[in-house]
Amino acid sequence: MNGGDGEEGDSAALGPPAPLEWKFSQVFGERTAGEEVQEVDIISAIEFDKTGDHLATGDRGGRVVLFERTDVREHGENRRDLEMMDYPTRHPEFRYKTEFQSHEPEFDYLKSLEIEEKINKIQWCQTANGALFLLSTNDKTIKFWKVQEKKIKKISDMNVDPSKPAGNSIVASSSVSSNSKLHLANGGSPDRFYNYLSNDLSFPTGGIPSLRLPVVTCSETGLVARCRRVYAHAHDYHINSISNNSDGETFISADDLRINLWNLEISNQSFNIVDVKPTNMEDLTEVITSAEFHPSHCNMLAYSSSKGSIRLVDLRQSALCDSHSKIFEEQEAPGSRSFFTEIIASISDIKFAKDGRYILSRDYMTLKLWDINMDSGPITTFQVHEHLRPKLCDLYENDSIFDKFECCLSGDGRRVATGSYNNLFRVFGCASGSTEATSLEASKNPMRRQVQNPSRPARSLSSSITRVVRRGAESSGVDTNGNSFDSTTKLLHLAWHPSENSIACAAANSLYMYYA
Repeated sequence: MNGGDGEEGDSAALGPPAPLEWKFSQVFGERTAGEEVQEVDIISAIEFDKTGDHLATGDRGGRVVLFERTDVREHGENRRDLEMMDYPTRHPEFRYKTEFQSHEPEFDYLKSLEIEEKINKIQWCQTANGALFLLSTNDKTIKFWKVQEKKIKKISDMNVDPSKPAGNSIVASSSVSSNSKLHLANGGSPDRFYNYLSNDLSFPTGGIPSLRLPVVTCSETGLVARCRRVYAHAHDYHINSISNNSDGETFISADDLRINLWNLEISNQSFNIVDVKPTNMEDLTEVITSAEFHPSHCNMLAYSSSKGSIRLVDLRQSALCDSHSKIFEEQEAPGSRSFFTEIIASISDIKFAKDGRYILSRDYMTLKLWDINMDSGPITTFQVHEHLRPKLCDLYENDSIFDKFECCLSGDGRRVATGSYNNLFRVFGCASGSTEATSLEASKNPMRRQVQNPSRPARSLSSSITRVVRRGAESSGVDTNGNSFDSTTKLLHLAWHPSENSIACAAANSLYMYYA
């Protein structure tokens, strides 16, 4: 898999790229030892914008926090160009920009159901006139936000300076001791003031020195977030995905049984394009777990299911896309079925590669890379939780087996990443012949518990037995590197910078950033 430029293509021909050496960059919201984490502060969504200059996080308290990049150079070139020009490069640095309350807790009185304020997903939209636009959603309601800098205007009050009375000017009440009622020259009264002002009041040539006209001053600027539209009442079940279309005008939202198509400008109408709800709910066998538009083809989207399959849909085929154009699933090995087979096969997240040729999927045990031109099986499988297979009963008892881990791809398509327990995340190389499989901890020393997995020769993709390359499988141990396993510290959410080797990941309420 290679989505890089020509020079990278030449280096790929010489062999797989060397494993990256990851370094700590920044942390926001770092916890002190023994500090208790508030539930509402736990990060539940992370997303870079297309330029990589802005990063958004959402939390369980319904807040959206924005960060902006501070190390962008005046030259305007990207990092790779600057390296070729021998400019001194620095790792990406971000700073806090602003935050706003996106969602509030609600109550559905018809269904007697509490609706959490937790942010499930964030999607950046196209910028315009220096303003940032993004979509955020909780379980039921999607909101379209505009964030821009506004000049704070201050207006000085119009008043009369009592120390400088003028001939025909308004007489201040403080200069009239006998009557508190305000009088004007020539016997006028306040209620006839505007009439005098427009008709009878004459201004001397030099002006009236005691009258101060209102003055508007803009002393400072501030960021203002405004909700432009609310897309509500379109989902009976919890929304698990939103995804922007490459046309810049539409987006999809997906819940357990339906996918709806929206126009960004129209909030009171959506079109149901996928509906997997059976006539009799007792016949329900699978649900939708994730959905995403193709990065460049506005008519194509993919969605995953709880049975471990990915369906590719073409919107040109019909208005209701219940019949897919392609399905990607891996056949079960004979005799391998158990009570946990369907649970661990459920796909929690899918992502298109930047070029749209590949789809990355994450289930509980593995990370799989699919070629959309080859629906017979994944081209590569990365083992993430194989060491937990003996513990599936315990994980089922404490509900950890239902944890939904996200996944992401690098901008050049050469590496993939996903989270795990003990606040670890895994980075795998997916270039041809690569054996890169690195485990990193979300801390200031990411390599603290690093034990590089032994390299294994990659099996040929043309093998007649299987086209799957399995890497990263650990021997039966307590965790990836032999440390004690802790299911309460899990790294569910992470995002890869669109053009650089930089990863942002969430460990509880802390946002960690790394670069290579």
